[in-house]
Amino acid sequence: MNFINLFMILVVLAGAGFLIARNLKKKQDEKVEEEVQVDDKTYTLEKMTAFVKKRLDEITKINLYDIGLSEEELKRRKNKKYELKKALKGCTYGDVNDKKYVKQLIYDLLLKEYEVTEINISTAIPFDVPSLLTGQDKFEIILYMYKQEFGYEALTEIIKKYDLAQLKYVTGEAKPTYVITEEEINDIFEKEAFVLTFEDKLNVVVQRIYQRYKGYSSIDEIRDMNIDGISGGVSGLPESFLSQVAQIDGDYLEQIVEHKVPRACDSIWIMFQGKSIRLAFLSFGTEAELKRVCQNIYKYNNPGQLSDTNGYKINEMKDGSRVVVVRPSMSETWAFFVRKFDVKRATLEQIVRFPGKEETIDLLKYLVKGARIISLTGEQGCRKNYNAYGND
Repeated sequence: MNFINLFMILVVLAGAGFLIARNLKKKQDEKVEEEVQVDDKTYTLEKMTAFVKKRLDEITKINLYDIGLSEEELKRRKNKKYELKKALKGCTYGDVNDKKYVKQLIYDLLLKEYEVTEINISTAIPFDVPSLLTGQDKFEIILYMYKQEFGYEALTEIIKKYDLAQLKYVTGEAKPTYVITEEEINDIFEKEAFVLTFEDKLNVVVQRIYQRYKGYSSIDEIRDMNIDGISGGVSGLPESFLSQVAQIDGDYLEQIVEHKVPRACDSIWIMFQGKSIRLAFLSFGTEAELKRVCQNIYKYNNPGQLSDTNGYKINEMKDGSRVVVVRPSMSETWAFFVRKFDVKRATLEQIVRFPGKEETIDLLKYLVKGARIISLTGEQGCRKNYNAYGND
């Protein structure tokens, strides 16, 4: 009886040993396979964005008490963790300082942990082959390079230098409109002929990852510029209309696609010196991305939930900008309007430019000094918001 028990024990131990050995070999084979399968796709924007999200999530959720730190190190790590959580929350409100902090952390993660180099960075954005760069790629490079010299006046400098704020005819439009086209961006990029360092390239990639993760998509850097305002989703065909057309008349939908009729998610407008200018070379890409921006851009100071029953929100951002957000079913599409008030730099001499402006300016001054009631009227975008008090 004892011999049988001993034999059974030996059989069980041998079986367990065999299973353990097989599992260890399987894990080794998987590890080797993973190493073999690493290719250039690892350095795409999608892969790097996923890595950044995962690492920042790990940093903010780690239990510091379980890793045996000294009291001093524990205190330092807790402060760092709290600072990162605060920055990740604040950057979605338009806080430029929190944005800089998060971008610097992403920069360090990509450089030190993800091992981005001069060679593989072009897999994310083809810096070395200009013909493969999209209009958005070129614009972000131009804006980044100008920002190094002009700061938040970068967009103003680009528009003024290349005279972009002018009425122009666009294919398919019967009347001239204020628009900046992809062809104009291509010409500017070719004329500037920037020579980018590895640091410049990595900063452009970091900005692209940041705006997909915590920023405001394609408009993230533009929103920070010193302009009068920016809006999105306010023109173009809504996604609901396109889905209805697809069910009823497929041929008509093909015509819309063929003629590249703008969708609501392609709608990006800036307010520049009283002119509403459409950025035809930029897009949110999908309605889901436009929806994400709308859901985040108004959240400063917790104004409440934007819901189907409460289809609009009016609020302020961290920098004092006024933001209005609307959503279906109150509106046809998700949309937002951001108005920035640069009152400190606004003067009557700068705003009133028509002949005889001296008399108009004197009249306005005396009306205000006499505490008279003043009515300012005019079409949208004619700069009514800049009155003598600097308010609406």
